[in-house]
Amino acid sequence: MPDLHSPKIGIITQARMTSTRLPGKVLMEVGGKSILQHHIERLKQTGYEVVIATTNNVEDDPIVEFASQKNIDCYRGSEHDVLARFMDVQHEKKLDMIVRVTSDCPLIDPSLIQKGVQLYLEEQDDHLYVSNCFPRTYARGFDFEVFSGKMLEEAFLDGLEAEDREHVTPYLWKNKPGHFHLKNISQQMNNGLLRITIDTPEDFELIEILIEKYHAEKMNFVMIENILNAHPELVAINEHIEQKKN
Repeated sequence: MPDLHSPKIGIITQARMTSTRLPGKVLMEVGGKSILQHHIERLKQTGYEVVIATTNNVEDDPIVEFASQKNIDCYRGSEHDVLARFMDVQHEKKLDMIVRVTSDCPLIDPSLIQKGVQLYLEEQDDHLYVSNCFPRTYARGFDFEVFSGKMLEEAFLDGLEAEDREHVTPYLWKNKPGHFHLKNISQQMNNGLLRITIDTPEDFELIEILIEKYHAEKMNFVMIENILNAHPELVAINEHIEQKKN
């Protein structure tokens, strides 16, 4: 069991340029910075190490170049076996605890990630999976998952279904082996239908307004959700978008 009194914690964010609905979205600019830069700057506020996991595809060379310019560790691997890509990072970093996020969330909240990590540490259980998605009460775009390096390795070795490989964590949150323990972080108000992730032009339009008009990149999740709840015309921009299913 890893030493959870002084664990090595790392945030792994997956990024690629070949999004089917909005290609190149992570390097699109808003407020003078790319989506990926906004995302990374928010993650760094946690105080944990941040690593980008991208693909071997030539299309993702710009992500590697971005990482090099910003002095961020970046690892390349399979496009479709994203679980193997995460395992490549784990082999190099030897992380006790992993926080998984995705780079299409430029307004991800560092305090929520810290809350998830703290819950994980308090439990002292290296078979624990912590997230804020089951059930979802925070806006989509504040998502995170916390689990041990040991659990990632088990998923890599035994998660053989296509969804396990492409989406990294179904083996964990579906508790396929039966011995994982799941805990969810939630809030009293259910804002789970709000959408501040980027997968379509409409999503980008909303993020552009939130950052350029409201300076949401300087706000926490409460302030951002309050803006959306006070302005239904903003919510209407992308509320019709259906999230891609795992």
